Amino acid sequence: MDINVVLAVIAFFLFVLAITGVRVVNQVERGIVFRFGRAQQEIRGPGLRFLIPGVDRMRKVNVQIVTMPIPTQEGITRDNVSVRVDAVVYFKVADPMRAAIEVQNYLFAIEQVAQTSLRSIIGKSELDDLLTNREELHKGLALMIDSPALGWGVHIDRVEIKDVQLPESMKRSMSRQAEAERERRARVIVADGELQAAQKLADASGIMSETPAALQLRLLQTVVEVAAEKNSTLIMPLPVELLRFFDRATQTTAPQTAASQTTAPQTTAPQLAAQSRAAASSEVAAVDSERVRPDPVPPALASPGVPELLEAVAAEDQAVAVGEEPKAAAEKPAR
Repeated sequence: MDINVVLAVIAFFLFVLAITGVRVVNQVERGIVFRFGRAQQEIRGPGLRFLIPGVDRMRKVNVQIVTMPIPTQEGITRDNVSVRVDAVVYFKVADPMRAAIEVQNYLFAIEQVAQTSLRSIIGKSELDDLLTNREELHKGLALMIDSPALGWGVHIDRVEIKDVQLPESMKRSMSRQAEAERERRARVIVADGELQAAQKLADASGIMSETPAALQLRLLQTVVEVAAEKNSTLIMPLPVELLRFFDRATQTTAPQTAASQTTAPQTTAPQLAAQSRAAASSEVAAVDSERVRPDPVPPALASPGVPELLEAVAAEDQAVAVGEEPKAAAEKPAR
């Protein structure tokens, strides 16, 4: 009876030891067995695994792709612009043995390497590259992180820059630059349209100059378009042929005038000066005669001696107008 109890106790302890030595490895994990502190070369795959209780110790390593966000890093680009950049790293464990032995905590190590590599990329790149040429930056950043990670048994799948935060002053400058670029493109397009329109108008004018009937047809078409608007007033343009008629008439009269001027008798300079003085004197005399025409004498001036005085004053004014010397004061009739 006592022997049966002892055997039952021994069986119970063996069962407990067997239970404690059983490990379950999930599908997404790999097991590294350390026996007396020494890593076994065999990597335990997913399933039920038996360990020697008190001798073996298993460490499980996840082989799934890990998504690790990189905290926002502030730096200065190569063209001296202060920016804040954050990114995300996708990686997985390629060699569980190295990930468990070569590095103490491969997750923390990858995070630190990603931060320093991101800062280095910011300093080597320009602002335009961070905003537009991100594919090359992603490749360079993944290569920088993957170089030390290969020694830890970690493979970097990809690295993506999530956001680039710019200062407010830089945002305003970039918006003004974009507006100026759009304005330049609009002006170029308008100028190109004007050039094409001018070229087409020049071609049309050349065709109409060869066929004058086309100009008349175009005129009639314009009149029809204006009349279609139900307007009460119709504006008719001046025909171009009428202007050409006046031009030809002017060209024919110009040679005749030049011929008459060449056939006229030549007059010397003294004769021209004398004729000019005589004409001026006659015109001045006519004006003065009109100005000094005797008006009806008021009753107050009808006294004796007043009419003679008025005639003397008028004669003196006429003499001054034609360039004669005024008579002496003694010749004036006494008042």
